[in-house]
Amino acid sequence: MKLFEGLNESQKEAASHLEGAMLILAGAGSGKTKTITTRLAYLIDEIGIDANQSLTLTFTNKAANVMKSRALALIQKQKLASPLLCTFHKFGLLFLRLHIEKLGRKNDFIIIDSEDKKRIIKELINEDKKLSSSTLSAYISKLKNEAKSVKDFFKDLELLKNQNPNPDTNPNPDTLEELARVYKLYETFLLQNNLVDFDDLLLLTSKILNVDENFKKEQSKHYQYIMVDEYQDTNALQYTILQSLCATHQNIVVVGDDDQSIYAWRGARIENILNFQKQFDKVKLIKLEHNYRSSSQILKAANALIANNETRLGKTLISTKNEGEEVQIIENFDEKAEASYIASKIKKLLSQGIKASEIAILYRVNALSRSLEEAFMREKIPFKILSGIRFYERAEIKDMISYLRLIHNPHDNFSFKRIINRPKRGFGNKALEKLENLGKTQKKSLFQALLSVLDTNFFSAKLNEELKNFANELKNLRELSQNTDLKTLFVSFEKSFGLKEYYKNLIDGEDRVQNMDEFFASLKEKAREYESLEDLLNEISLLSDQDDLEGESVFLMSIHASKGLEFDYVFIIGLEEGFFPLQNDINELEEERRLAYVAITRAKKGLFLSHAHSRFFRSSRAQIRKSRFLDEITNENKDKKEESKNTEFKKGDLIKHKIFGIGRVVSVINKGELKLGINFGGIERTLLASFVEKIS
Repeated sequence: MKLFEGLNESQKEAASHLEGAMLILAGAGSGKTKTITTRLAYLIDEIGIDANQSLTLTFTNKAANVMKSRALALIQKQKLASPLLCTFHKFGLLFLRLHIEKLGRKNDFIIIDSEDKKRIIKELINEDKKLSSSTLSAYISKLKNEAKSVKDFFKDLELLKNQNPNPDTNPNPDTLEELARVYKLYETFLLQNNLVDFDDLLLLTSKILNVDENFKKEQSKHYQYIMVDEYQDTNALQYTILQSLCATHQNIVVVGDDDQSIYAWRGARIENILNFQKQFDKVKLIKLEHNYRSSSQILKAANALIANNETRLGKTLISTKNEGEEVQIIENFDEKAEASYIASKIKKLLSQGIKASEIAILYRVNALSRSLEEAFMREKIPFKILSGIRFYERAEIKDMISYLRLIHNPHDNFSFKRIINRPKRGFGNKALEKLENLGKTQKKSLFQALLSVLDTNFFSAKLNEELKNFANELKNLRELSQNTDLKTLFVSFEKSFGLKEYYKNLIDGEDRVQNMDEFFASLKEKAREYESLEDLLNEISLLSDQDDLEGESVFLMSIHASKGLEFDYVFIIGLEEGFFPLQNDINELEEERRLAYVAITRAKKGLFLSHAHSRFFRSSRAQIRKSRFLDEITNENKDKKEESKNTEFKKGDLIKHKIFGIGRVVSVINKGELKLGINFGGIERTLLASFVEKIS
């Protein structure tokens, strides 16, 4: 069949699978995207399945866009087919726009980002708070991704109170009380203002699917063919949604790599992929092990490293490329010498015609980028850091987005409060409080309340004039948004409100205005792609870090940010104990090793692994030893692991650890490298024996 041309035998078998559950264990660079898109085209074009009955989910906009364009290019017979292929959160957004009324809510909700969320929480918590808004925001996100509502959390809290308190193993009840209180206040605020946060896109979707059994079955029958990319990254909530959508069938195909499960810290459950064969009936397993990205030398390093993990399904990457360059280990005295060496190495690569954008430097700890930035600036090497403040999270960009939200929906109180005094109109906290009280009395939005008093002396004459101009501009732009094309709207918006003049006068005004110019140019370009302002605002709310990955620069980024990317040449720095791996607990160590595996498999042609003998970190300089991963990669010292002063351990032994202090051995695990279960004052940890010393 022509559609299957260019696929290897394993890919063909996966792409031609029709019904029933299937797990495609796809190694890095093994052509999983090609396999998924071919299967989708096969179902629609060759089998005749209605494209509307398919649902393909992934994690990034970039991946979704690539997959959709490839799938549509393969579909020849049903040219008008439009399969739903998007991120989990985009699916949640589309689903909620259609069905959120089942929860008694309106579908013109506004999506807030993480910074908006922290700001709301900061306003809600008292001055005597025990936890920061960032900590509270992260914990609320964790609860939502575990599918726990406010009601669920209060139930958990009651159960905890009835247990015997153990300060070593249970969280502080006072801390949990504050979390519960803030979670409830936060959810009430979202409801009152018709806002949803990023996590709600999935939590509310799951809630709707499970509140009505008949509706759940109806949706399951609608989505008859489900495919999920990067399945190892799914969390408890995403798993629940998938289970609901499979209520009437088991036509689910998941594609993933347990060796690339690196997001446990944000709720991803490696168990989802490890246990998939137990959770569905007669699961077909296909391994994609042929790698089309990296040289043999790079894959040899990756395979050698990941073989040290015990919790895995097991596969070996086989290169389809030539042997390639040897993996180079870079050793330097300190971070300055390391940065200078890497800068000189990159200058050489650039002089050989290698594009800057084909070179990446990866690190486990973000702070390690500082010395590299200094060296690159000194050597005039163009670079871009893929971290820090995202473009769409900059204050000036968020202001413009808030104006657009208000043009779309004048009753959006959240956006109104953000921009009513930007630029300065003399509208301070007292004026806002006065208007909010009026709005509550009249049961109107802030904008409606404002309109009701513009012809009175509710505000001072000067402020009233400013607010009249603001209201008139907003009404004119809203009228334009409803009666003309988006490009015309954006041209008029750029000239309104005096935002550029406001930001131009700030200390970093030039940079801010450049960002605004870039944003307006982007809006005008996107105007052709979207039917309405609402569609555009929805898309902006779902953008991710990797959507800003462009330009001819060397890229510096955390290893987590590099997931899904590939480069000709990759430098991994900070390969020292305490930096990478960052943790020594057994479970955490396996994830650290998976993270190193991800980093290695980003490289196509050349791989450089760097360690230093000394680093300045957190206000002090320390002597450090190289990462165990380097020995595992090079297969050196296989039988010469670092030994503790006494390697004979038994249950009951008293030991000392440099971080956790004194503990007692509760179990000895002789599987592979010697591991010990140790009780440190009520908290049990599993550590490598080589990291502790027995106390005689």
